[in-house]
Amino acid sequence: MRKFDPWPVFFRREWNRNWPFLVGFAITGSIITKISLGLTEEDAKNSKFVQRHRR
Repeated sequence: MRKFDPWPVFFRREWNRNWPFLVGFAITGSIITKISLGLTEEDAKNSKFVQRHRR
């Protein structure tokens, strides 16, 4: 007799519960990455935030 493997049941249930969070996290991360990679050194020099927090 084959032993019952609970992992597929667990992963299916957790995927159904958590997919909106995971998809939203992926979309938000890709947007932040795209914006931050688009910044140049000139943008950093003109940024009030960078000037205030530069150490």
